[in-house]
Amino acid sequence: MTDFAWLHRGTSEIFPSQPDSTNPDENLEQRLLQSDRPLRIKLGIDPTGSDIHLGHSIPVRKLRAFQDAGHTAVLIIGDFTARIGDPTGKSEVRKQLTEADVAANAKTYLDQVRPILDFDTPGRLEIRYNSEWLSGLDLSKILELLGTMTVGQMLAKEGFSERYEKGNPIFLHEFLYPLMQGFDSVAVQADVELGGTDQKFNIAVGRDLQRHFGQRPQFGLLMPILLGTDGVQKMSKSLNNYVALTEDALTMYSKLEKTPDSLLANYFTLLTKLDRSTLPDNPREQQKLLALDVVSQYHGAAAAEQAQRDAANLVGGSTQAESVPEFSLAAIEFPVKLFYLTSAAGLCKSSSDARRQIQGGGVKLSGEKASDPNLSFDSAAELYGQVLQFGKNKFVRFVP
Repeated sequence: MTDFAWLHRGTSEIFPSQPDSTNPDENLEQRLLQSDRPLRIKLGIDPTGSDIHLGHSIPVRKLRAFQDAGHTAVLIIGDFTARIGDPTGKSEVRKQLTEADVAANAKTYLDQVRPILDFDTPGRLEIRYNSEWLSGLDLSKILELLGTMTVGQMLAKEGFSERYEKGNPIFLHEFLYPLMQGFDSVAVQADVELGGTDQKFNIAVGRDLQRHFGQRPQFGLLMPILLGTDGVQKMSKSLNNYVALTEDALTMYSKLEKTPDSLLANYFTLLTKLDRSTLPDNPREQQKLLALDVVSQYHGAAAAEQAQRDAANLVGGSTQAESVPEFSLAAIEFPVKLFYLTSAAGLCKSSSDARRQIQGGGVKLSGEKASDPNLSFDSAAELYGQVLQFGKNKFVRFVP
């Protein structure tokens, strides 16, 4: 009996879930067992920004689980669809990106998912760009796609229905997004498509289009949306409750070791392979173990262990922390005030943000609270070797 624990771990829904009379093997576990070839597992990522965070990593981790089970991961970089932007969950039209914007964002994506996916085993990974087939669609093919769905069906999509009821505009190009994402499944002949729970409509469109074009329809496998480090809203860069895959080991560790107790079980399930039955009972020890495991995935065990030691040292007020990112003072004009220095070091969004945080007691210099945003430094030599801490998770060490 094949163990499908890897398939169901962290999975919210597999659809369709039951066999039907017209397709007696319409059950994903049965197809996995009975197929005489590796299944093609699709995951599409639109490069609408430059960073991927841990929330985005969840379907990528599931894609790796399919690779480890012997199947072919088909990673689609949505360089064409990103120029429209997925309207799912949006209360207003998304800003359309230029081709140059998308190309610049796409450059970083593969590097960020490289620690997760198997790039080396032959036959385990295909990387495709959907401009390959979408940019060549002529009007007759677009009309064929549009003819597979009614306006009523499209307005039933979450987001569209809310906008329509509120009188917010819905532009015709937005109706094309689910159809284009669905056509991706036709183009790569997907057996399974992965996505968050908010992608069910788009994945179902892919199934319908595959039927229309004479293909065996794919299964949809949905994963939960990860709550952010605040424990309240979904992980998002705009909400500043995220952990980016590109963050340095210390920043990543410092954020994760403060994971709210209410999120620990979910984070262990979705972000690690650790067996929850073996975890320590103490939530504080669980936080440390979670942080250590996740940082190890992206930076290696040695860097994770160093980050753990450094985080403990910094909490104790010590500046002896090897993994603190460095910031060169070479381009800073002196004298300089603390609020400007904090902003220039990239620890916050703006000088006004720096002022607020400093006045609120959220900034430390070498372990000591610095509450005066106008604190002035006459020379770089005063700052060499000192560690500036912004909030609980951001640090820099000043160097020449």
